[in-house]
Amino acid sequence: MGNLGLYLSGLPAFFAYLATAAIMLVLFMMAYSKITPHKEWALIREGNAAAATAFAGAILGFTIPLYSAMANSVGFIDFILWGIVAFFVQLVTFFAIKGVLRRQGESLSTHIADNHIAYGILSGAIAVAIGLLNAASMVW
Repeated sequence: MGNLGLYLSGLPAFFAYLATAAIMLVLFMMAYSKITPHKEWALIREGNAAAATAFAGAILGFTIPLYSAMANSVGFIDFILWGIVAFFVQLVTFFAIKGVLRRQGESLSTHIADNHIAYGILSGAIAVAIGLLNAASMVW
């Protein structure tokens, strides 16, 4: 039973990291869906693949650096701080994509709301790409 206690001694930290990451993910999803002019949840319920793809890309684009922060941080507070960085980088990514398209006379939200799947794929892919770069940039 002695070894079992040693193995289980990490459970409190496991649950703290897991619960914090889950809370941060839910907060990110809520914030992202609030800042976008289109309504992800309503569009997804209607079967809008562009909205689902863009939103999924943003979720993955946040989760990848959050994973990196969790796996590589030197402590719990360090993990939280890097998670906050990942949070804001992903929100800025949405505004950057939106701004680039606006300068070209297009509206990302209109394309997504109109279920133009190519825009959903592009937005989602950029979000994942930035998430990967964000994760790789986190150095300890």
